[in-house]
Amino acid sequence: MTENGFRAEEIDTSRPHPARIYDYLLGGKNNYEVDRGAGDRLAAAAPEVWSGVRANRDFLRRAVRHVVDSGIRQILDIGTGLPSSPNVHEIAREVAPDVRVAYVDNDPIVNTYANVLLRGSAATSIALADLRDPRAVLDHPEVRQVIDFEQPVALLLVAIVHFLTDAERPERVVATLRDALPAGSFLVLSHATGDFADRSAASAVYNTATATLNLRSRDRIERFFDGFTLVEPGVAEVPFWHPDAPPPTRPGEIGYYGGVGRKTG
Repeated sequence: MTENGFRAEEIDTSRPHPARIYDYLLGGKNNYEVDRGAGDRLAAAAPEVWSGVRANRDFLRRAVRHVVDSGIRQILDIGTGLPSSPNVHEIAREVAPDVRVAYVDNDPIVNTYANVLLRGSAATSIALADLRDPRAVLDHPEVRQVIDFEQPVALLLVAIVHFLTDAERPERVVATLRDALPAGSFLVLSHATGDFADRSAASAVYNTATATLNLRSRDRIERFFDGFTLVEPGVAEVPFWHPDAPPPTRPGEIGYYGGVGRKTG
């Protein structure tokens, strides 16, 4: 039995998946007991995770509005996760109705739910692919159907690069994606950090998941923006990147950095 080109048995519900854990922490219902258990262990090890995922989601919303306000009309969202309203295309089209969005995730369940959500929209697509193989992402027909790499693109890597180990050479992965983008494109990236507290116990929750959590320092995260000019205030704690209201937390309380960079050459 197949669903959207993959077999049902290929959906691994025996181990937590980052997208489904994230969905649970955001209050979603598209997750399994194994994901909820991982989410609860994560929150026990790092209680700020409940507010952290919401702060990260709010950063995504503000960053998408920023790039669309800056003239972007096509978005490549890698590691999109399960649909959570408002979704990227909904946020973008509040600013400009003609924005095209290609979603990419490696979880077949994400592919299923997103396909139902996006059915009938020629300006939005969903590709089942993995960030670890950036060339396959760029060449995927569902991506190419929506994204014209001759025109500026906003590349979204929101809460996804921290699931790449150092052995998987995340800087090279991001550079491969960057090199496919023309001048005028943007990178929107957020990443978990242990700069503010020892979060090794929280990171260990993912050791049995389908991807490990690899916390990195601000200096390491800034390297992902090589080849981009950072928008002020640079790489910042996500509640403090262009807040549209007084941040509900103090500095150092949320273990996510985020930034937006523009490719000028």
